[in-house]
Amino acid sequence: MLKTAVRRVGNSLGITLPRTVIDNYHLNEGDELHLVETDEGVVLTPFNPEFSAWADAYKRTNKKFRNTLHALGK
Repeated sequence: MLKTAVRRVGNSLGITLPRTVIDNYHLNEGDELHLVETDEGVVLTPFNPEFSAWADAYKRTNKKFRNTLHALGK
């Protein structure tokens, strides 16, 4: 399990990410991370949860209208 501490950064608070996390998720300075509150606590993710909902809706639509979309794509 990895740990980090909350630190003062100017007038704000921040955390530092361990190098292994940075490398595993290919993070760079300025990258946007999303905080998602769950029943278990806070999840920090580089993946936009709103995009996930959009992608699920696309998958359902794509499956239902596959033939129509294929014809339109010609």
